[in-house]
Amino acid sequence: MKTTHNISATAMPDTHLLHAKINGETARCPWRDLLKQFASGSVIALAPGLDLVAVALLMTRDDSAAIAGLLAVGQLAKVSDAQAQQWLEQDCQVWSVVVNPWVLVQPAE
Repeated sequence: MKTTHNISATAMPDTHLLHAKINGETARCPWRDLLKQFASGSVIALAPGLDLVAVALLMTRDDSAAIAGLLAVGQLAKVSDAQAQQWLEQDCQVWSVVVNPWVLVQPAE
């Protein structure tokens, strides 16, 4: 599938370089293209207004405190069955990036 890309675990000391790498590996795709990943439980949705690249950077850097904070306030969560169905029915487009083992998604505006 060409719509998402994997961010390698290779350590990149420069935050700007890593940010640019993640940005380059972010893609817009139809939600239906991610149904296999959704079925495996690996898709995480970001709330509108969050920066997809910034959150991917947090996950790549294993910033568990920041991620826990986003989870606690509901700005980051696994995609629910109801949300997945709604996106499928609406033929929703999402921005996506892979931070292994997760696929981060955010509805495209």
